[in-house]
Amino acid sequence: MFQINEDKNSKSKKKAAKSESDDSEEETKSTRSKKKSNSGSASMFQTSADKDKDKKTKKKAKADESNDSESEKEEKTKKKKGKGKKKKERSPSPEIEFDNLEKFVMEPAPQGVTVKCRVTRDQRGMDKSLYPLYYLHLDNEKKTFLLAGRKRKKSTTSNYLISIDATDLSRGGENFVGKLRSNLMGTKFTVFDNAVNPEKALPDMSNARQELAGIIYETNVLGIKGPRRMTVIIPGMSKDNERVPLRPRNECDGLLIRFQNRRMENLIELHNKTPVWNEETASHVLNFNGRVTQASIKNFQIVHNKDLDYIVMQFGRIADDIFTLDYNYPLCAVQAFAIALSSFDGKIACE
Repeated sequence: MFQINEDKNSKSKKKAAKSESDDSEEETKSTRSKKKSNSGSASMFQTSADKDKDKKTKKKAKADESNDSESEKEEKTKKKKGKGKKKKERSPSPEIEFDNLEKFVMEPAPQGVTVKCRVTRDQRGMDKSLYPLYYLHLDNEKKTFLLAGRKRKKSTTSNYLISIDATDLSRGGENFVGKLRSNLMGTKFTVFDNAVNPEKALPDMSNARQELAGIIYETNVLGIKGPRRMTVIIPGMSKDNERVPLRPRNECDGLLIRFQNRRMENLIELHNKTPVWNEETASHVLNFNGRVTQASIKNFQIVHNKDLDYIVMQFGRIADDIFTLDYNYPLCAVQAFAIALSSFDGKIACE
């Protein structure tokens, strides 16, 4: 689903041979469907260049499946015997552990793992009422700190610095990992890493900064009340599940301009999930599975059009200054936090 310029789906697999029993047919189908679901999220984000390699791998996998059909029969028989002995317990949320914080916040979330976080907003004090501090922690018992962000003062446009140190939010600090910058209207945002401005970079651009995401809020020219509409553009993923580097030489080659001109090579387009109108509450609602408890215009879920049930990211209010932020592959913590920060910024044109 996340493959870029994805080719049409290959023709459905041939039916199992008549000599095989009904049990073996069902087991083979279920095994295939599991493999598809596990690889589905990865393939949605994969670049078209890696698609051809995947086709060759799939051909080999077909041969392996036919060889394994007998062993699958035996496994199913064992499973049938063991049924009814124990009730399945709900699996706990996976523990997130890391040794290098800077590396962790820049790497995509592990596939199949939802990284559950909490964003807190500190508005105490005269200065912070205009320039609040934002903190991102893992939503676990330890409340592990991940990132901090703050709007820069004296900037022409909204400009947020993102740091891995809650006490060091300076542009020149060694803990600076990225920034979020808006246009004059506050409707379009770009997320950068901490590398060098392209004007000061080497000729081969090897040390130039990468654009990690583009966020676009649809302008509400007519003033119609309703939920915000947002589009998120991110670089695609390679077959090795690594982000395809995007280092534009100038703004005319950036994520937002590429999207505007529909030059979508190596790019992924995501949207916020459209809320459903609820007659009883007379409001638009989304299912956050208990992770969001208060209504807010800032609440949203980000999805890919090819699979609206795969929540790439969700963000929502649980208290006046506390929000939950959950993200999945292929987003990293910096991308997800920056998208959340963009929702806090004032958008007169979008309300």
